[in-house]
Amino acid sequence: MSVASRGARSGDAPTSPVPVPVHLITGFLGTGKSSFIQALVAAKPADEHWAILVNEFGQVGIDQALFAGREDVSVKGLPGGCLCCQLAFVLQAGLVSLIHQTRPDRLIIEPSGLGHPAGLIDVLRSEGLASALAFEEVITLLDPRALDDTRTREHGTFQDQLTLAGGVVLSKRDLASDQQLAAAHEFLAGMWPRKRWVGELGRADGESQPPQARMAGQKVALIDWLLSAERAPQRQGGGHVSAVREDQPEISMPAAHRAARDRAHLAQASDESPAPGMMPLPGAPVIEQAEGLEHASLGWRIAASEVFDLDQLTQWLDGLPREWRIKGVFHTQDGWRSYNRANGRAELAPSSWREDSRLELIAPLDGQGQEGMVAALPLEDSRQLNAALLACRSDGAARPFNFFGELS
Repeated sequence: MSVASRGARSGDAPTSPVPVPVHLITGFLGTGKSSFIQALVAAKPADEHWAILVNEFGQVGIDQALFAGREDVSVKGLPGGCLCCQLAFVLQAGLVSLIHQTRPDRLIIEPSGLGHPAGLIDVLRSEGLASALAFEEVITLLDPRALDDTRTREHGTFQDQLTLAGGVVLSKRDLASDQQLAAAHEFLAGMWPRKRWVGELGRADGESQPPQARMAGQKVALIDWLLSAERAPQRQGGGHVSAVREDQPEISMPAAHRAARDRAHLAQASDESPAPGMMPLPGAPVIEQAEGLEHASLGWRIAASEVFDLDQLTQWLDGLPREWRIKGVFHTQDGWRSYNRANGRAELAPSSWREDSRLELIAPLDGQGQEGMVAALPLEDSRQLNAALLACRSDGAARPFNFFGELS
């Protein structure tokens, strides 16, 4: 499968083929990747059309709903697993379709927080895509507070995301202490290969203020982090040169990702691909569960006509276990709102999404079985969670939810 490189949009005069610059934005669960990309979009050159490919571990696709609709930005979601393994067989086709349909000036890929970048880099450099895409750089987001968590710090995917990064953004710097920021800089300084750049991103005066980008203690333009790879010195011989460094270490996919990729290939060969997504109906949401890569997910897509009580909803969500990653967009009595919680801290904001309400819960699996496989499911009380979500609807909600096709 091959891709014609960037050409003229409809009505434009033909142009010479130019590879599309590609930026891979990685980071562990809850580091703020979507917020970072939203900030980049807000600062992008007005004459560029961007394409964004968003991958989520959960099944229902929340992040795509969080991007406000713009004519100069095309967003494609690939939920339901990890791009580098579980969805590897659809990644190349998805990229081909996105490039052909949108003819972007720039492509940004946001893999799941559990995604391993090595497999994605291999796809981007594959024969079918190499001539059409100019892979610029891996940018990894790191919440400095995560280094205080031994489980996160010692996770292989977390370590490899940072090792493969050309640039690192210390996100949520306003929530980290001076000691945590200093420890993060010291941690990155001890890595090999050395990072080409390390920046800091956070809000200075509350959540209502736009995020501020800093480098070496000075304010910088956020977009410069994205374009820095293209400004790297060119090697001899001319032509496009990406910032992917020659001293990049060879890192292979971890065993869990390889096993997930093999299972996905077997399912594809057996024609066991998932059925097309169903539309939620009043009183009958679409509810999906999945597990893999040491995590479990439970997601809902709910008819837009169902209206939630915002106070009850946020109180319930805030009370769920702190280690759970929670994302959602809801039709509430106060309008449409997005809810985003990581590391126990939640953010609530207006949303332009109107298609349906969505909720995704992602939880680490408790216990380890043979060969590191899961032994217990922390979301095993799914029906209880569903009942609690039902109770958060406003008084005007007519019918109860059916759970996994059961009659109420």
